[in-house]
Amino acid sequence: MSSPTTSAIPLSPAARWRAFWVCVSVAAITIMDLTKVNVALPSIGEVLGAGSTELQLIVSGFVLTFGLVLVPAGRLGDQRSRRMLFVVGLSLYTITSVMCAIAPDATFLLVARLLQGVAAGIQMPQVLGMAQELFQGKERGRAFGLFGATIGVATAFGPTLGGLLIAIGGPTDGWRLIFWMNVPLCLIAIALVLWLLPATRTKSSRPVQLDPVGLVLFGLSVVALMWPFLFTTGAPTDDPARWWLLVVFGIFVSALLAWERRYAARGGTPILPLKLFRIGSYRNGTLLQVAYFTAAPALFLLTTLFLQIGLGLEPVFAGMVSIGFALASAVSSWVGGNLVSRFGRPIVVWGLIALLASVAGLVLAALFTDPASTPWVMAAVMILGGAGGGLVIAPNQTLTLAEIPVKQGGVAGSVGQLGQRIGTAVGTAVALSLFYATIYRETGSNDDLVVYHDAYAFGMISVALFLTLALVVSVLDLSERRKREA
Repeated sequence: MSSPTTSAIPLSPAARWRAFWVCVSVAAITIMDLTKVNVALPSIGEVLGAGSTELQLIVSGFVLTFGLVLVPAGRLGDQRSRRMLFVVGLSLYTITSVMCAIAPDATFLLVARLLQGVAAGIQMPQVLGMAQELFQGKERGRAFGLFGATIGVATAFGPTLGGLLIAIGGPTDGWRLIFWMNVPLCLIAIALVLWLLPATRTKSSRPVQLDPVGLVLFGLSVVALMWPFLFTTGAPTDDPARWWLLVVFGIFVSALLAWERRYAARGGTPILPLKLFRIGSYRNGTLLQVAYFTAAPALFLLTTLFLQIGLGLEPVFAGMVSIGFALASAVSSWVGGNLVSRFGRPIVVWGLIALLASVAGLVLAALFTDPASTPWVMAAVMILGGAGGGLVIAPNQTLTLAEIPVKQGGVAGSVGQLGQRIGTAVGTAVALSLFYATIYRETGSNDDLVVYHDAYAFGMISVALFLTLALVVSVLDLSERRKREA
């Protein structure tokens, strides 16, 4: 694995790790919010009188604005102070969390969630950018391993925590606790950022270069790409005209690429780091991230839907099925982060194979086990999936950014995170379409349990296909590395 092009921030090891844990805490707060709000949607719909479209927007609007802000915020962090952007993002996140918690109606909550997505997009690119600057070599692999472990735990525990808060607060106000919880956490994080994070930029009289034309084209491209997927539920009422936006996306992205090349040729700093995609490890690792995150969130969503709707499990118990995934992922992320500098890409390959085996195990559990024992069998299979997932996320992150200049770590990491958000939108849409289309097609011709068995199996086919794509990319990257070494 290539060494980074510049050295880490000159701090003592203890100071670097303290700063790193502050960054990881900010990421955990943000990622947990992506998953714990999902279980609150039925309560929100009942209390605020929100329809299915409004509920969809409360979730997808956050993802959309999150994705829109990621890359420009990453570029801004590379040029100016990451610590300042952490404070700005966390402050806005605190304010918008209060707005969500006190929302009197669905429209107010939607606006607050859109702004909360902006806040998340400001602070998240700084996490990986700061980690790039804090560590190098084996220490960086260890840091990304711990980062992956923390994110894995935050992702998998989000639904369980959301269900628990609803149970504590009751059906009327329990969902508000999900947002109130962010307020003290963000205030503590702001204090720790100001206290423990190092300054990563000196004052400069040069104006910030954000390429306004590229920024507009980038925003239009992201909206045109994500919009049709964010509004795909699998219901017969879905408007097929939304898919024409993909043609619009093709036009905008072509204009964006042409402009970025021209802008860079004139000496400007483009919004997208197109030159970085010439680096094989970054290009392949980013593609793998997109494929993985197209599959993994859909796996959790389909399993939760099957357990709640198909088997009638309470939300908090359905969420607990994924706890084994979280714990196993935490352990294997730490192990993988420590071993990636020694073994490299083969760790990721074996992790993806384990994940594919767990997908098969979950489907077999749904189809062939007694309904009373199905959640227990699935929980056991999730442990294998978590072990595989941890060997994918953290090592792949290390390999992806290994040859990236440290001063471009923010924008390089934000492109990967944008890919994750787009992948999540696409994967969820495809999986839900297969799941609900099967329900609509088979209802009345089979008993309910058989219908949900079939819906789960068809939905998981998409998960398996995207994981297979990630495996193919990983094997190709391994082959390219071995050719270069030879």
